[in-house]
Amino acid sequence: MSTLELLSEHACFGGVQRFYRHASAAIGLPMQFGVYLPPQALQAGAKVPVVFYLAGLTCNEETFAIKAGAQQHAARLGLAIVTPDTSPRGTDVPGQSDHWDFGVGAGFYLDATEAPWSAHWQMERYVTEELGFDACLDHKALTDLRSFSAALKEAAPKGIDGCFENVGGLGLDAVMLRMNAFGRIAFCGMIAGYSGQPIPMANPSLILVSRLKLEGFIVSEHPEVWPEAMQELGGMVATGRMKFRESVAEGIASAPEAFLGLLKGKNFGKQLVKLV
Repeated sequence: MSTLELLSEHACFGGVQRFYRHASAAIGLPMQFGVYLPPQALQAGAKVPVVFYLAGLTCNEETFAIKAGAQQHAARLGLAIVTPDTSPRGTDVPGQSDHWDFGVGAGFYLDATEAPWSAHWQMERYVTEELGFDACLDHKALTDLRSFSAALKEAAPKGIDGCFENVGGLGLDAVMLRMNAFGRIAFCGMIAGYSGQPIPMANPSLILVSRLKLEGFIVSEHPEVWPEAMQELGGMVATGRMKFRESVAEGIASAPEAFLGLLKGKNFGKQLVKLV
């Protein structure tokens, strides 16, 4: 990997949350990613396990780090967490932001083969060759449960112990077929059902047979520590130790367009609407 440029660094549950930029050979543009280092990793010569989290539609390298609250658990378990961005940015490819589920921020970790996308949309190469992921699967090409499960078996021949699920649907059904006994699935979203349609589960009996643990997580978890977190984070913002990015739309009349832009990945950082 090329030289890393440290963009920001924040103390977090005894460890440190960092965001970096680097020149990507696979993408042909600068790319950014986040890294959480637990307290155990800050000791001289220490090595800790790493969890890579690939965010989905409309997200970037900050989304999981800001919303999931995973750092407190990673600090306890001694886990590092790496969170890449979800697409190239700044390519100026026509139509790259026309649809919320395609192009900028779409979270497709595969390599484009047709121009003009092939020049920079090489996300599979990026995460495997430069960030060290074992494999990426193209869910658009895996259209049935058998092929999806077979691809997972090839990528994880020893089975799956843990899954951080944000989509649901066919992908979740395929993962459940490959889950090891006493595996765990954490749900932070079910985007396959955002249209309001029910999301059936193909083999719910696997929860019993494989003794799986399923649990949902939302942003309002652990309200008892919010005051402490707000005081700490507010101090970091006030002193400049924590840097953040926002996209601001002016006036309530701009709210619908801002929301649609959010779904298309047009925002950079948190999307806000300024009322007055």
